[in-house]
Amino acid sequence: MTPPLTVGIPREIKDGEHRVAATPDGVHELAAHDVPVLVEAGAGANSRIEDDEYERAGAALVRSGAEVWERADLVLKVKEPQAEELALLRPGLVLFTYLHLAAYPQVAEALLERKVTGIAYETVQLESGALPLLAPMSEVAGRMAPQIGAHFLEREQGGRGVLLGGAPGVRPARVVVLGAGNVGWNAAWIAQGMEAEVQLFDKDLDRLRWVDQIHKGRIMTLASTRGAVARAVADADLVIGAVLVPGGRAPVVVTAAMVQGMRPGTVVVDCAIDQGGSIEAIHETTHAEPVYEQHGVLHYAVGNIPGAVPTTSTYALTNATLPYAVELATQGVAEAVGSDPELAAGVNTAAGTVTNAAVADALGRPATALSEVLAGVG
Repeated sequence: MTPPLTVGIPREIKDGEHRVAATPDGVHELAAHDVPVLVEAGAGANSRIEDDEYERAGAALVRSGAEVWERADLVLKVKEPQAEELALLRPGLVLFTYLHLAAYPQVAEALLERKVTGIAYETVQLESGALPLLAPMSEVAGRMAPQIGAHFLEREQGGRGVLLGGAPGVRPARVVVLGAGNVGWNAAWIAQGMEAEVQLFDKDLDRLRWVDQIHKGRIMTLASTRGAVARAVADADLVIGAVLVPGGRAPVVVTAAMVQGMRPGTVVVDCAIDQGGSIEAIHETTHAEPVYEQHGVLHYAVGNIPGAVPTTSTYALTNATLPYAVELATQGVAEAVGSDPELAAGVNTAAGTVTNAAVADALGRPATALSEVLAGVG
């Protein structure tokens, strides 16, 4: 029987990232399968998880992230490796995290050069097309987007000075949500709960029909066309970008010309920024400096929105990723992905090649069939 992989959980070092890749219950589940688990000291502190909780669950604490990367066979993370972590990549390592390689090609280059098996949470896909590991963080980001927008609409923050829900006798804010997937639907749901006037756009009429049946007209659903989006954006107080192409770059839905036509103090929250963004020419921001102004419009483009609420996000993420982590750790990559097509869809890089077609297309590289490289990834 193949011995289990040693799992390593380093502290996240991306700016403003406070989540951790596993809870103590997650560690306990791995340990129950005889999987050795290494946790960097302090990794869970920002999620209000103490080191001794991990130790009681069966993990061994290590002093540094570098030691985790060196000793682990399978590294569990939340966000893509940062610049200082790329040097720690090595051949044979398995990395299971959000990769978003279409938006971070330098990470893709490092994974390929070091022959790392990179398995992306965001491309693990069910037969139905659902993305089970992206869904919980999409739900969190979507639910946060209206409250973020409401904050920056305040005049003191540079916004139009509009209250999302209006007041008796005063029209509420107009919120335009682009995309009716998990991010967009949750954003629209929360915005209408805050009594804003909400328009939700998508090309999938069946998805819009589903939203309409649930919310019974409280959210206005509209077919997404260039003209309809342009008119809505010009009249909006808050625009939320929530368009997703699994593994690929997010399509630009709001052009620079549309942004120039928006009213001063309008706010854009682009939840698709970690896939390149759905607003033309937008660039990623951080929790420390979340917004910038362009053409009088406030742009919020933080690439890890759920990192602001790590106590909620860490538990929601572990609930989703843990079964797949157990598969990988106990079976090894080749056996796990060979028997689980959902997990196989998550493999983005292996043996120095790109194995996911959408990711390959976004990176301008050829795609290699995963079956051709499985034997070399353990």
